[in-house]
Amino acid sequence: MDKKQTRMKRALKVRSQIKKLNAIRLSIHKTSQHIYAQVISEDGTVTLASASTNQAELKADLKGTSNIIAASAVGKRIAEKALAAGVTEVAFDRSGFKYHGRVKALADAAREAGLKF
Repeated sequence: MDKKQTRMKRALKVRSQIKKLNAIRLSIHKTSQHIYAQVISEDGTVTLASASTNQAELKADLKGTSNIIAASAVGKRIAEKALAAGVTEVAFDRSGFKYHGRVKALADAAREAGLKF
């Protein structure tokens, strides 16, 4: 298996467990240049909130979009939007990415801003 297939296999395991919980999930995706976050409903049909380093309001405040500071800003912004939408508790779906670096920074910032997971 190559790197992407291994990541997708990890992602399927996590998503199947979240589906059993029937919980709202905070799903992230990262590329070499940007990081994206979405709060998705229990059935997976509706996006309740979203934030990314690609959005103009976040991009203007950041020096770069592919670092831990940018990931923290996205985590804080997604938590603010989720709380505004009435979501306080989510399941963290890291999409098969390892929990360190930008993924960890986003999760920690979201927790500090008020999301529980």
